[in-house]
Amino acid sequence: MTCGEMLVKLLEGYGVEWIFGIPGAHTIELYRGLADARLRHVTPRHEQGAGFMADGYARVTGKPGVCFIITGPGMTNIATAMAQAYADSIPMLVISSVNARHQLGNGNGHLHELPSQRDTVAGFTAFSHTLMSPDELPDVLARAFAVFESARPRPVHIELPLDVITAPAGHLSLARVPMPAKPKAAANAIEQTAERLAQARRPLLLVGGGALAATDEVRALAARLQAPVALTINAKGVLPPDHPLLLGSTQSTRPTRELVREADVVLAVGTELGETDYDVVFDGGFAIDGTLIRIDIDRAQLTRNFPADIAIHADAQQALHALVAALVRKDVALPAADWGAARVVQTRHAVSQTFDAAALAHQRLIETAAATLPDVIMVGDSTQPVYTGNVVYDAAQPRSWFNASTGYGTLGYGLPAAIGARIGAPQRPVVCLIGDGGLQFTLPELGAAVEAGVPVAVVVWNNRGYAEIKKYMVERDITPVGVDIYTPDFVTIARGFGCEARRINNPAALADALREAMTQRVPTLIEIDESQWFEEVRAC
Repeated sequence: MTCGEMLVKLLEGYGVEWIFGIPGAHTIELYRGLADARLRHVTPRHEQGAGFMADGYARVTGKPGVCFIITGPGMTNIATAMAQAYADSIPMLVISSVNARHQLGNGNGHLHELPSQRDTVAGFTAFSHTLMSPDELPDVLARAFAVFESARPRPVHIELPLDVITAPAGHLSLARVPMPAKPKAAANAIEQTAERLAQARRPLLLVGGGALAATDEVRALAARLQAPVALTINAKGVLPPDHPLLLGSTQSTRPTRELVREADVVLAVGTELGETDYDVVFDGGFAIDGTLIRIDIDRAQLTRNFPADIAIHADAQQALHALVAALVRKDVALPAADWGAARVVQTRHAVSQTFDAAALAHQRLIETAAATLPDVIMVGDSTQPVYTGNVVYDAAQPRSWFNASTGYGTLGYGLPAAIGARIGAPQRPVVCLIGDGGLQFTLPELGAAVEAGVPVAVVVWNNRGYAEIKKYMVERDITPVGVDIYTPDFVTIARGFGCEARRINNPAALADALREAMTQRVPTLIEIDESQWFEEVRAC
């Protein structure tokens, strides 16, 4: 058994089910054992698509998306997807080939040669490792899954030199290495936090994607404290839309910012407190005036952006479980008379008054999709309806709304990530929300979805160019250049790939198109002309 074959068996042992990859001259030996394995393979049309598919799969399942990638151009192609996953703390395992051990770093012009792939990806991985012997394989895979299961999840890169892939590895054990425990909160820190929260009259919770596994604990804590809860974009669904204490993801709006500043104790859990969740208007206006307590699995994050008065290095679920138990033993002060659910209603109403006509039209699109497909997963790109949805939409459950406008903020993410999401959650409807500009970054992945039989609905918001960037140019008195791009006939192209496709321009037609899309075995592209949608929504 070669090292490549042993790798496949070890991945099976870790519960991996899917591989996203494009076979190449330098990776065919990784595929030697794949046909007889339980693992299933999806062939994207570009390595960036492989990374985005793995990302979408990981977000809906909580398990790492795994990619097989060729040396050199394969790694530079997937780099953007890895960087997006790094920014959003998404588990991703990228396994690549690399030139033979005696060729590494020589600069002799070997096929696909880079001076150092490890150095190339070092800035957007938890770690990158070159496997210099098959004997290292079990341990380095254990390190990777320890990152995914016991620490802040981020991409891991493992590269196998060509001569190591084919080296004998039948002597290696298939036993899975035990994972280290997640960090636990110190008892004194929990007690101190419980005391502060019990005495608070205006407590408030800021909850991020690091708390997705702590949904029950967040809900129990909010109820006990009667504390308003603001969620980051990646945490949508931790509280349901009708929860009386849910502020939504409105931290960049003036009414919610005022509420945050009035809080006497703020507990931030599993959140970077970064600008794409708290200051997407980029005016520096988000502030915390009360006592700040932070819980994070990443020790370094506890001192970034907003240093904490009490910093707790721990897994969110464990820490919140302990905190709720500690509060049960204490007398919790009644919230201020103007706090809690009544203040949440007031704040949400004030936020809704800030929406302009365009935002309301975007909201209508998203609400139509959610009402038509109640169990929907909506995967977005960087496009105007998604920017609006980040503020106005509250997901019914966790892992149901995510996009590329946070963190790294790439274009082209939506389509391949939606494909990965549907592969990870095959029983749930998946809708991709993407603009005409972003779609052209990864449009060929429609072919991969047809080939794999993945019936996602691709809703294309067509404003014929990079409208958001054009708006910025106009606002700054810059003559628009490079933003009015050529727009192809998406419907014809989609049909050419074997997809279903149609154009619609009103909410009723969108609902019909989405219902029809869910009966297909291939993707359905649904194109919406921005100006016509605005007219139809205003009319009704």
